[in-house]
Amino acid sequence: MKIFLVGIGGIAMGNLARMLQEIGHEVSGSDQNLYPPMSDQLVNWGLSPKKGYSAENVNGQDLVIIGNAISRGNPEVEEILNSGIPYMSMSQALGHFFLKDKKVIVVAGTHGKTTTTFLLHYILKQLGLEPGLFVGGIRKDNHPGFEVGKGEWFVIEGDEYDSAFFDKGSKFLHYKPYYLITTALDYDHADIFKDLEAIRIQFRRLLRLVPSKGKIFFWEGSSELTTLTKEFKFAVSESYELGKKNSVLTYKKGILNWRKDKLPIRPKLIGLHNHRNAEAAVRVALNITPDREQEIQKAFISFPGVKRRQDVRFEDHETIVMEDFAHHPVAIRETILAVSEAFPEYKIISLFEPRSATSHTDTFQKEFSKSFQGSSIAFITEVFNTKKVSKDKRLDVHKLCTKLHANSRAIGVYCKTPKDLLTKLKKMLPAFKDEKVAILAMSNGAFGGIYSELVEIAKSRKG
Repeated sequence: MKIFLVGIGGIAMGNLARMLQEIGHEVSGSDQNLYPPMSDQLVNWGLSPKKGYSAENVNGQDLVIIGNAISRGNPEVEEILNSGIPYMSMSQALGHFFLKDKKVIVVAGTHGKTTTTFLLHYILKQLGLEPGLFVGGIRKDNHPGFEVGKGEWFVIEGDEYDSAFFDKGSKFLHYKPYYLITTALDYDHADIFKDLEAIRIQFRRLLRLVPSKGKIFFWEGSSELTTLTKEFKFAVSESYELGKKNSVLTYKKGILNWRKDKLPIRPKLIGLHNHRNAEAAVRVALNITPDREQEIQKAFISFPGVKRRQDVRFEDHETIVMEDFAHHPVAIRETILAVSEAFPEYKIISLFEPRSATSHTDTFQKEFSKSFQGSSIAFITEVFNTKKVSKDKRLDVHKLCTKLHANSRAIGVYCKTPKDLLTKLKKMLPAFKDEKVAILAMSNGAFGGIYSELVEIAKSRKG
């Protein structure tokens, strides 16, 4: 089949293109703004995309897959609609080509999806089950986040974001979960969800897809998930938390234990939130292979982690530079807590770029001021795109920085740009000359490309 992808340059769309190629389809695509690493990867795969959009590109195709960043008015979209060329969203295509005849494990929730999905897939693969995978990230050992898989299981990240301009339902509604993990439910994605109830609606729809032979695993610490799950009566629901009677993992004072031997284990993942999500992944693995607990434990301990999630860019005896994807107040709070527990002798210097659609707005003005507890100082840039939201509805970063000390006991430093942040960090860092320092940079984007310079700043502390 000849398949064309409109918006092939996105990481998820590019990975889907490669998967389609691997199962024998003739694949091509187009994109307006192609840039590394995906542009280089597409060329390496023999999928040299067309630059820019043209109606001619889609003529003669058996199927077109349209990315969710593509809108009406795009010349390829208009040609598809006018000519009656068959089309799908990315999530529809995943369901159609890769999830049929599979037992699908969907990992959904506001936080922790990527790491949990990667971890569960890694465990099942170490057990020899050859599961499929589709997740929006890269593992620290450079696994690209997709795998067709030869076994009966497929592990997929269940994104609540909408599917396409013609399908405003969440992507996860196309994945038909056999097992469903829900890690958290908080308000996010203000660009597509009016309020928390709008997100609840999508999660209710997702729960309705779980078959009676399947199972729902939900974090019992979320009142939202507990309430929603109680509403659904057609599949078994199993709550999870650390340190409960039926828990596999216990976590106390920064020490993680496995239930049977009650001896500390030291996985590469750090932090309460990661270990809680690991509990969910381990539970699912035990449901699938209940007699292989030791192998599951070994796989968990050896899991390499995920890039951009507590990703150490530099470390010596006095300075750590760490990158994280955190952009929601809850994620920021949990990430700082994880670093403080893992490195208790270090002073934490937090860097934050408000870049997501929700963090551009004043939705979490108060919550952000409370989320930097554990930091000695927090450098916060102006929102990434001030034109994205009107001033009266925009996050007031100046105000946030002034409120930070009262609400988080951290000094707040306003920075106009990432470059300004680097300048101010250099000036203020000597105040920590006799301290061990963990510089934690949090953004769901590129953060102005500051990481190489952060490493150089850290190296300059060597005395």
